Amino acid sequence: MSALKTLFKQTFIYGLATVLPRMLSFILVPLYTDPSVLSRAEYGRVSFIFAYFVLFNVVLAYGMETAFFRFFNKEKDQEKVVSTSAVSLIISSVVFLGIAFLLRTQISELIGIDLQYLNLVFGILLLDALVIIPFAWLRATERPMRYAVLKILNVAINLGLNVFLLLYLKDLISGNSFFESIYKPEFEINYIFISNLIASGFTLLLLLPFYTKIKYNFDATLWKRMLRYAFPVLIAGIAYSVNETFDRILLNELLPSDVAEDQIGMYSACYKLALFMTLFATAYRLGIEPYFFSHSSTNNPQKNYAKILNFFVAFGSVILLTVVVFADFIKPYIIRSEAYYEAMWIVPLILLANFCLGIYHNLSVWYKITDRTKYGAYISVFGAVTTLVLNYILIPKIGYKGSAIATLSAYALMMAISFYLGRKYYPIPYNLKKIGLYLFVSISFSMLIFYTELRENYVVGIGAIIVFLGLVFQLEKMELKQMLIKNN
Repeated sequence: MSALKTLFKQTFIYGLATVLPRMLSFILVPLYTDPSVLSRAEYGRVSFIFAYFVLFNVVLAYGMETAFFRFFNKEKDQEKVVSTSAVSLIISSVVFLGIAFLLRTQISELIGIDLQYLNLVFGILLLDALVIIPFAWLRATERPMRYAVLKILNVAINLGLNVFLLLYLKDLISGNSFFESIYKPEFEINYIFISNLIASGFTLLLLLPFYTKIKYNFDATLWKRMLRYAFPVLIAGIAYSVNETFDRILLNELLPSDVAEDQIGMYSACYKLALFMTLFATAYRLGIEPYFFSHSSTNNPQKNYAKILNFFVAFGSVILLTVVVFADFIKPYIIRSEAYYEAMWIVPLILLANFCLGIYHNLSVWYKITDRTKYGAYISVFGAVTTLVLNYILIPKIGYKGSAIATLSAYALMMAISFYLGRKYYPIPYNLKKIGLYLFVSISFSMLIFYTELRENYVVGIGAIIVFLGLVFQLEKMELKQMLIKNN
C-alpha cells in the first residue's frame, strides 16, 4: 500500500504540472473563440496547425523518452543512458529540422500550412525536442516538484504573451515606438505561435544546467538497443497522433473548402470540454509510467497494477458523469461565442473516448514490462486504421460528428484488444465485476442525461452524481480504510 501512496503522491504533483498549466491555458479557449480576436475559421486554422504539431513532436521524439525510462531502470550505468539519449536527440533534432528548413516551401505546399506559420512551427519543434530528455530525467529521478514548476512556468509565459499580444498590444501602440515596432495588423495567428516559441525557448534555457552536467558519452551499442525498443513506441506514437488529431486534418481534406475551417473550429472548441478527462488521464499516466518500471521486479506487482486500474476507473467514471451533467453550465465560460455550440453533441463521446484511452494506458503495462512494445505498436496502428477508415466514411455524411464517433470507436477497440492480449502474456487480476459496474452505471447515466430531455435538469443530474458516488464509496470503503490506517 505504501507503494500506492507514493504513486498517488507523485501523480498529484504531476497532476499539478499538467492540470494547472492546462487550466491556465483554458483561458486561451475563450480568448481564441472571442469573435473580436479570431473568427471561427481562423480558430479552425490554428487547430489544424496544432494537429500537425502532435505528429511532428512524435516523430522528433521517436520513442526515446519511453526507451529512456526502460533503460534508466534496467542498466547499471545510468549516466551512459542519460548521455546517449541526450546526444541522440540533439543530433537527430538539429539534422531533421535543418533539412525541414531547407525544404520548407515544398512542405508548406504539401501539408497546406502557410510558410509564415511553418517557420515558427519548426522553431518550436526544435526547442521542444531538446527538453524531452531533461524532463524525462526529472521524472525518472523522482523530482516531480521541479518538473511541475518548469511545466507551469512554460504555460504561464505562453498564456501571458497570448493575452498581451492578442488583447493589449493594439491599444498600446499609440505614440509608443517600441510597441509600434512589434505590432502588425492581421497578425493574430502569428502572435499565437510566437508566444509558444518564446515560452519553449525560456524553458530550454532553464534546463540548460542538465546539458552542462552530462558527460556526452555516446554508447553506440546501447543506442541501437534503445532504438530497437523505441521503434515500436514511435509507430505507436504516430498512430496515436493519427487517432488524436488527424480528424482535424481529414475534416479539412474531406469537407468543402467553404465549410471545412468552420467545422474544425466548432469541433476543436467543444473538444476542449473533454479536457477534464484528458488532464486526469495524463496526470495518471505521468505518475504510472515510471512506477510500472521501477516496481516490476517487486513481489507480486500485478496486485498493485490491478488496484491502480480499479481506482482509475472509479475516479474517471466520476469525472465523466460530472462533466456531462455540467457541460452546458460550463460552456459559456470556456467558449465565448454561441457560434460554436452546435458541436456540443460530441462532448460525451469525446469524454468517453479519452476515458477509454486512459484505461488503455493503464492496461499497457503488460507489453512495456515484458518488452513486447511491438504489440503496443500493432494495437495503435489498428486504432489509427479504424480512425482513418471511419473518418473517411463518416465525415462526408455527418461532418465532425463522424470524427467523434471514429475517435471513440478507435480508443474503445484499442482498450479491448490490449485487455485481451494482456490476459495472455501478463495476467493481472483485475476486478472486472467492479470495473464493469462503474463503467456501465456512469456511461448509462451520462448518455441518458445528455441525449434526452433530462439535459440541463440539474436536480436529476446532481442526483445521479450522488448515487454514483455512494456506489463507489460502498465498494471502495475497505480499501480507503486500509489506506487511512497506513497513513496513521
